[in-house]
Amino acid sequence: MAELIEKATRIPVPGGKMIDEYVGRVNSGETALSIAHMVAPGFWTEPTQTPQFDEYTLVLRGCVRVETATDTYDVTAGSAIVTRAGERISYSTPLADGAEYVAVCRPAFAPDLAQRDDEPPSRARRLSPSPRS
Repeated sequence: MAELIEKATRIPVPGGKMIDEYVGRVNSGETALSIAHMVAPGFWTEPTQTPQFDEYTLVLRGCVRVETATDTYDVTAGSAIVTRAGERISYSTPLADGAEYVAVCRPAFAPDLAQRDDEPPSRARRLSPSPRS
């Protein structure tokens, strides 16, 4: 049966990033997956994490840098990246204009499933060109 989701729930996070969850544990009670619209300011960084969910990230505007243990990817508007559960990653926006993107997590995002480190990674702050994009 179809279910209309009339609006998102804004999820407060530090660092100036805005998260509007449309589907997920907070807005719709869905645990199988979550869909959120994100807007991150320029030079934003998130602590390194080892999430227990797959994440599919589609960049709508700007650039999202995704760093893994072995590679760095600059994901630009019109591109997407998939990260897998158990993979140690960090996200940042390396440019002044920040980024706008959609994230789909399977299973649905939950703070305890993100398994974030306490401090943002220092290497995510560098602004040098990435080896992959």
